[in-house]
Amino acid sequence: MTGTVRDIPEGHARPGRSATAAALIGVGLMAGIDEIVFHQLLNWHHFYDRSTPTLGLFSDGLLHAGELVALVAGFFLIADLRRHRALVPRAAWAGLFLGSGGFQLFDGVVDHKLLRVHQIRYGVDLVPYDVAWIGVAVLLLAVGALLARRIRRTAGRR
Repeated sequence: MTGTVRDIPEGHARPGRSATAAALIGVGLMAGIDEIVFHQLLNWHHFYDRSTPTLGLFSDGLLHAGELVALVAGFFLIADLRRHRALVPRAAWAGLFLGSGGFQLFDGVVDHKLLRVHQIRYGVDLVPYDVAWIGVAVLLLAVGALLARRIRRTAGRR
């Protein structure tokens, strides 16, 4: 099989794969924070709030399962890259921030506003919550983009 992670030549740096693996971890991490803090601890919403509380809890379980799959897959990919001495830590950090911010932005725009599967909170003025939610997403994406840009700039000098 050509092009798989197993085919990485020993010691050959893979910034794209490093970023992708860490982006999976970022998605899983942000989904976990959302699910644990906002769904369980604060009980502000469920992943799907347009039905019964039982279906809401079920949808939270599905989100949690997806989060765990993303985390485990990302960590396995990172471990394989490390084993082949192909991990590029700076690219991985960029991917982590891009994955986290991407999940946050998708959740804030698509889930909250377009599909309306849930809101951040109910019975309050949503504007400050939406601004904070999407603002955090943009900040995470900006950090990831800045790190990725530095990597590209450094690679261009070599």
